[in-house]
Amino acid sequence: MDKQDLASYSFDASFGIHFPEIVIQPVSTDEVARIVKLAYQHTIPICPRGQATSLSGGPLAVEGGIVLDMTKMNQVLDIMPDDLIAIVSPGIITGDIHRAADKYGLMYPPDPSSSAISTIGGNLAENAGGPRGLKYGVTKDYVLGLEVVTPQGEVIRTGSRTVKNVTGYDLTKLIVGAEGTLGIITQAILQLIPKPRATGTLMAIFDDIVTSGKAISQILTSGILPAKMEIMDQACIQAVESYQPSGLPIDAEAILLIEIDGHPRAVEKELVEVAAIFEKIGARKVIIAKTQEESDSLWKARKMVSPAITRVKPTKISEDATVPRSKIPDMFARLKEIRDKYNVNLVVFGHAGDGNLHPNIIADKRDQEEMKRVEMAVAEIFETAIALGGTLSGEHGIGTMKSPFMEMELGVVGLDMMKRIKESWDPKNIMNPGKIFPKPGQKLVLTEG
Repeated sequence: MDKQDLASYSFDASFGIHFPEIVIQPVSTDEVARIVKLAYQHTIPICPRGQATSLSGGPLAVEGGIVLDMTKMNQVLDIMPDDLIAIVSPGIITGDIHRAADKYGLMYPPDPSSSAISTIGGNLAENAGGPRGLKYGVTKDYVLGLEVVTPQGEVIRTGSRTVKNVTGYDLTKLIVGAEGTLGIITQAILQLIPKPRATGTLMAIFDDIVTSGKAISQILTSGILPAKMEIMDQACIQAVESYQPSGLPIDAEAILLIEIDGHPRAVEKELVEVAAIFEKIGARKVIIAKTQEESDSLWKARKMVSPAITRVKPTKISEDATVPRSKIPDMFARLKEIRDKYNVNLVVFGHAGDGNLHPNIIADKRDQEEMKRVEMAVAEIFETAIALGGTLSGEHGIGTMKSPFMEMELGVVGLDMMKRIKESWDPKNIMNPGKIFPKPGQKLVLTEG
């Protein structure tokens, strides 16, 4: 293949440019198995890829070889309402699963922000989450079984169509989130649930972001479990209002958006209770959406954050360090300190209800001095999350971006145990090499040259 043909397969939504030698678009499990057998026989790296929305470098061919473009494997999307399951091919767009389930009054809960364009195969590889993760969990919580091509080119099936299955090791959960390092997913059985009868939305405005963090803890210990609880800091609010005005208060230090779902009467009652809690803890103002249009407008503002903040500077470093819920106020305070210490344009938004914050740094990768400061700020964000009892990633995965910090969280022995699993499955290390596990001395590098 010509280099220009490979260029579009050399990057994703994170950092780094890595060209593969060849790109193959299989359309069946049999084709995938034959390709993988050949790759194993000749020790050729093989990297599965969906729509490349990954923020961690998951689909990058860092050691060259074959990129396996799975987007053509999109033939199967079967909803089985009596069993509350969906059977899907890896190339199916996640949003299409949502729409197909909705026709039967059902819901596939995981809702990553990229669901309109991301493939379910990529979601499975990275164990994607989304705003609904607070109440409903993440991708792995809704995977009952998989069809997988092993590194040797054999086809295995894990799990079953049943909700309860304790036969042997749980290989399904092992493969979901393994980022393509243990095998290639060629089909999945997903669990569906009945769609809630009603939803309601509330926005709370705060003059202090740390107070908003305390408000989050108050809600989560009140006995009310929102479906979504999202935060936007002042920089996000101002960026959205500049990008696509919707009436957000640009002088507020933070806003919280909450969605309650369930029985209509319960939703109405819980929205009032949440509003009272926010007002008592010190919210400047609380607004309950009275119509679906008002609700949609509020959530649209949250979805506008990512495109809005990149208008400030062109380079966005998206992290998803996650902390225990009780430590959310501490994390907010530390992020403010890190922003000032390294003089970086750091904005905070994300899934505040489960501690899965998204500290994003907006920069210009052409400014090498600025990017050096960004590198140090990102490292300190990870160190802070771990020190507070948290984790490197809540939903974006490890890939290449976070692998240098793996030992910091897992320890030498913990990381070695993961390496042993990888080596036992894939002794030739052909499956998405260069991901998750750091090379000796590897550091986060965001600068060029």
